[in-house]
Amino acid sequence: MSDRMLRVNSILREILAEEIERMSDTRLEMVSVVSVDTAPNLRSAVVYIDVLGRESEDDALAALRKAARRLQSSIGSQVRMKYTPTLEFEIDPGITGGERIDQLLR
Repeated sequence: MSDRMLRVNSILREILAEEIERMSDTRLEMVSVVSVDTAPNLRSAVVYIDVLGRESEDDALAALRKAARRLQSSIGSQVRMKYTPTLEFEIDPGITGGERIDQLLR
């Protein structure tokens, strides 16, 4: 991955984390943005999140998908990019995989 894409991903992660923290939705209280993977053409980005409390993952994903336009708007107003990426939200597979390995080791 190029240095440019690493910078873009880092900036988007910071902006999204701040905006999610500002949102008043109670389903997003325990959500943290783990990473962002932006497509090379800057048209789309996958946002990987972690939710404290596995039972609330679906609610958090639903809330984020509903707020995607607002989050894209905040990216567009804070970052000067050729395109504002369309956001997709997913649970970070690295964290769930790590927890599964931890359980197997126990």
